[in-house]
Order: sequence, then C-alpha cells, then structure tokens
Amino acid sequence: MSTENEGNPVPPAPSAPPVPPTSPAASPQAAASDGGEAPTTPIPPVPQGAPAGDPYAPPPQAPAEGSWPPPAPAIPSYADAGAGAGAAAGAGWGSPYDQQQQQYQQHQPFQQPQPAPKKGSGRGGLIAAVLVAALVAGGIGGGLGYTLAKNNDDVGSTTVSASSDGGATQVKRASGTIAAVAHNALPSTVTIEAESTSGEGGTGTGFVFDTQGHIITNNHVVADALDGGKLTATFPDGKKYDAEVVGHAQGYDVAVIKLKNPPSDLKPLALGNSDNVAVGDETIAIGAPFGLSNTVTTGIISAKNRPVASSDGSSTSKASYMSALQTDASINPGNSGGPLMDASGAVIGINSAIQSASSGGLGSTGQSGSIGLGFAIPINQAKYVAQQLIKTGKPVYAKIGASVSLEDSTNGAQITDAGTGGSAAVESGGPADKAGLKPGDVITKLDDSVIDSGPTLIGEIWTHKPEDKVQITYKRGGSEHTVTVTLGSRVGDN
Repeated sequence: MSTENEGNPVPPAPSAPPVPPTSPAASPQAAASDGGEAPTTPIPPVPQGAPAGDPYAPPPQAPAEGSWPPPAPAIPSYADAGAGAGAAAGAGWGSPYDQQQQQYQQHQPFQQPQPAPKKGSGRGGLIAAVLVAALVAGGIGGGLGYTLAKNNDDVGSTTVSASSDGGATQVKRASGTIAAVAHNALPSTVTIEAESTSGEGGTGTGFVFDTQGHIITNNHVVADALDGGKLTATFPDGKKYDAEVVGHAQGYDVAVIKLKNPPSDLKPLALGNSDNVAVGDETIAIGAPFGLSNTVTTGIISAKNRPVASSDGSSTSKASYMSALQTDASINPGNSGGPLMDASGAVIGINSAIQSASSGGLGSTGQSGSIGLGFAIPINQAKYVAQQLIKTGKPVYAKIGASVSLEDSTNGAQITDAGTGGSAAVESGGPADKAGLKPGDVITKLDDSVIDSGPTLIGEIWTHKPEDKVQITYKRGGSEHTVTVTLGSRVGDN
C-alpha cells in the first residue's frame, strides 16, 4: 500500500463476498505521484513587534529547511474524501447509512495514517516546525507587550495574576473526568510508524492489548510494513520499540503487532462492551492526527451500526466493511488504530475512518480534516478478531455462503445469478443453501437490522461469529419469507 494513493474514491467492491469477497482493481488515482517531494512552504519572516533598535525585541526568524508546513503528498491521505471526482460529486467512502433506507454510498473515505517523514527529516522536523510557529507568536506578543508597558509606565495595572503557589500540578481531577481518563490511558497508547522496503510509509496509532506486548491497531496502519518492512511503536514517554506484525485482517481492518523486547510494566487498556453503547454517550479519542502524537479529543456517540465500506484507493486494495460506531470526536489522518473510549476510560472502538467534505488539511492542500463524522470498529468485534490473530495469525470471517450484489441499492442485498469466476452464487451445502436461499432472492433484514445493500449485509454478518444463528428475511416473487441461518466460516483474507 502506498501512502501516495490515499483517500481517492474507491470503485465498487468485488461482486461476490462473502464467499469470499474479492475486489477488482481500484480506479486510477486522481493524480499519480512521481516519487518526488512537493516543495516545502517556508515560514514567513517574523514581523517586527518592537521599535527599531529595541534590545527586547526578538530576533528575526529565518525559515528553516523542513519547516512547517511539511511537504504535502501528491495524493491525499487516508480519510481524504476531497480528492478526485468522487469528492466533487460529494460521495466519499465513509458516508453513513441513512436510517430511512436512503441509498448506501459506495465511495467513502478511509482513515489513512499520516505519511511518514522522508529520511533526513524525521518526526523531529514536524515537532520543531510546530514549536517554531509557537515561538514566532510568542516573540511578537512579547515585543508588543514590552512596547505597551514602556508607553504606559505611569498607568496602574488592572491585571490580576493567580498565585504561583500550588500551580496546575496541585489541581485535583476527579475520577471519571476527561483529564483523569487521558492521564490513565495515554501511557498505554503508542504512535506507530510503518515503512516499506522501498521507503514508503505512514503513521498511525495503537494501544496496549495485553501484558505480553501485543498492540492492537488498524490493518491499513501496518500494511506498508508487511513483507519485510520496518515497524516501530513509540510511547508518550519517548521510548521506542521495534515491532512485528503478528496477524492482520484486511476485511475487518484490524491488525495486531507485538513489541520486540517489551517492557515489563505494560498496562493494557480496559475493554468495554460496545453492544451497550448508547447514542449520546460521551467519547474520548486518542491518536496522532497529522503526526501530532498523544492528541486527545472528545465528543459523543452520534449513531450506531453505520455500515461503512472503506479502502485506500490503491490498485491492490480490497474494501473493508464495518458496522461502525459513529462519533463527532475529532478524528484526522493519523488517528487510525487509536482507541475510542467511553467516559470511564474503557475502550469501545478502534478509530478507523472519517467522512470528509474538503481536501484542505493542516498545512497542506493534500489532506482533509475532521468534520465531526468519524467511524470506529466496535471493540467487541475487534477483540474477537485480535484474539484469533494472536492465536493463529489469520482472521476468521463469518459467512452465509452466497454471493450478493455490491451495486448501489436501497431495496436490499440481492443474491447474484453467478459467483466469482463463474462459480455458483449459492455455495452448495453452505448455510444459505441449507436455509433454502436461491439466486435472485433479496435479503432485507438480518435479525432486527434493516439490510439495504450488499455491503450493509456483509458488515452485519461480520459482527457475528461462525456458528451464530441469525434470522434472515428475504423477498422472492413478491412474497416475504424468514429463515434461520447458521453462519459458516472462512479463514484468511484470500
């Protein structure tokens, strides 16, 4: 996966999941990178904030190489729905499902990890640039403050300053406050840097899953490090560890990595119950948006069970499907794989995708930012997937054994006339076949969930485990029927 191919609209996913789902090549990108770096926009000279010759005035700051904003990738990042024709049309990966059975949108933005710095720049380049900007502002303010004080020496001050005794370190933050949750959770989150053998890479987030050193994150965060790439995880205290991929599930967009020589004092984050989450519940997200590690944002659960299909838009990418938790907590490129927590600090989801309305990003026109539409993989599903990956290294998917259409629809998920490569649309002896389903049947409900399209059905099926029994409602010849289906299983992404 190349981070130069991020955020472009994804063509319709393969027409035959989940037995197994396959995807055609994605459409050409809105723009192709030639491998070169975009020019870095220099920081403008520091304005003079004090009279000429003033000994207290700050010295002018000259723009430095690698300064903020950093070079923008030629193609927008994950979660950037603003690039390409798809954005112009207003349809991007990540668009949520309308509860009134509005049309499911196939093109949705995928929460892409922030492109990793090129060799020679490093994370320090970004941090330094941010600090330079802060110092420039401070310099101007200081010079202006001195000038005003100098011109008003005889005027009494009305400013009241708080006592320095006690300070912020003495403030008591009650258990359950956002500050307390952040204080407890930050030491168990990491910023992940993945680099391929060709030097391409990206930055994302992960969190401690157990005391053995396993870290849970998104598949697309670590994709560049597969097949011989390099992977590192950095804790908020600055300690960095080499890591390796234990297993990854492209369809679920979940991956597990393990720290090499992990510390003995790892504290796994507590996992909540995503089934018990209610709309309006408070949410807290931790991540590295645009490379700014250890960033904490807050919001609420805006909706549940949003069907989201996402991909990075590259020619080798396959779509991932989720029945997501929707939140308005600010999530940006680089938040991928980070924890979405409830008010108690328990993890209820993994931040994975956003819907974005523009292509403008922090210091770059090549990346989009949050508009309050973020999507997270429910932790109940992610926990099951992670446990399978740790145990066997391969994902296990539930399936009904039928090929369904992935075309836009509001009527349901229609079983196709033929499967992939001319195979049978309904697997002989599979769950759907045993339940009496046939090509042409239109599935409209799975248990109590309304099914408006093939991707919605896949996302709902994948919230279950193999051998689970589900009620499927379908239409055939104008009549409605309901059958019980015992879900089968498929091992691996291929």
